[in-house]
Amino acid sequence: MSPRAGSAGSHTLAFVESPVQLLNVLEWAHTQAHSAAAAPGAGLTLVVLSPNDPMTRGQLRRMAELARDEGHTVRWEEARGGTTAPFHTIGGLAPLLRRARRIVMGDPFSRYVQLLLTITRAQDLVVVDDGTATMEFVAQLARGERLVRWHRRGGRPGPRDVLFAPVSASARRRLTPSDRRKVEVFSSMPIESAPDGVRITANDFSWTRARFGPPRITKGADLVGTSLVETGVVDPDRYLEAVRALARTHGATRYFAHRRESVDKLHRLAVETGLEIVRPDLPLELIARRGPIGRTILSFPSTVVHTLPLALVGTDVRVAVCDIDPSWLTENASPRAQGFLSGVTGTARDVHRLSAVSAV
Repeated sequence: MSPRAGSAGSHTLAFVESPVQLLNVLEWAHTQAHSAAAAPGAGLTLVVLSPNDPMTRGQLRRMAELARDEGHTVRWEEARGGTTAPFHTIGGLAPLLRRARRIVMGDPFSRYVQLLLTITRAQDLVVVDDGTATMEFVAQLARGERLVRWHRRGGRPGPRDVLFAPVSASARRRLTPSDRRKVEVFSSMPIESAPDGVRITANDFSWTRARFGPPRITKGADLVGTSLVETGVVDPDRYLEAVRALARTHGATRYFAHRRESVDKLHRLAVETGLEIVRPDLPLELIARRGPIGRTILSFPSTVVHTLPLALVGTDVRVAVCDIDPSWLTENASPRAQGFLSGVTGTARDVHRLSAVSAV
């Protein structure tokens, strides 16, 4: 087995449900390998709790190949392959969970992950970035609140929420550090209010920069898509108008789609804006680092306004972020949506901030 695999420590289980989470587990393992405190061991086992979305599955399979190349063990679980799949998945993982000394997770809001936390005896827990959701997770943990994704806050809990509440409460207690339990957050996000005892470790994308690039840089601009329409936060017509205005103003020619964007929306964007729609097979940080990539990358408030400047450090690429105008929000958007999105933009480092474009 590769020396790189052992450096993440023995009996370490990592649970991921998205390509970005898997990328950040690799970044964490790379940091562990170069730490003075790195312990020799049998390596990291990555458990992929596979979703049903084809785009996400494709990116996860590519990321799993990269993880195997790094010497890590990958276990692919069809965790959502029917009504009995969760029982088979949890039953099969239970022996590993009971033996694990450390659990690494990409999404502490995930009901799957929260359920798995009730089985493990591990006293060393690590949360790696799941994008901007990490900021909200740490803030909620500090305030002692129940763990709820930011775009769902303000709504009334549904029957499933009520049924699952004891498991969620148990997970929150497990993720609170104590004399017997260590909790680490490995993040590239700006975290200002971490609870006492939570160790924050910076993710500077050193593995990505060592593994890929430097990229070839083109003269034009590229635009990064977002799933804010799909999550019910932004009105689809306003979003399309904003994309059209951004592309016209900055001369963008390519649109890198978020893996959750719908096919119908992307088709409409292509027809009405003339942009070339690119559906990446890897997280954008790796796509940008491999290149070719535009000299300017345009984005709405999202994780990439924090991660791309780190992945592209030392290049001449400029990342510019466009604010979300309050008038773009849907009537069903969480009351916290505007403040959260503004915070994502305002706390980003090394980006150029654009005013909300005029949708015409």
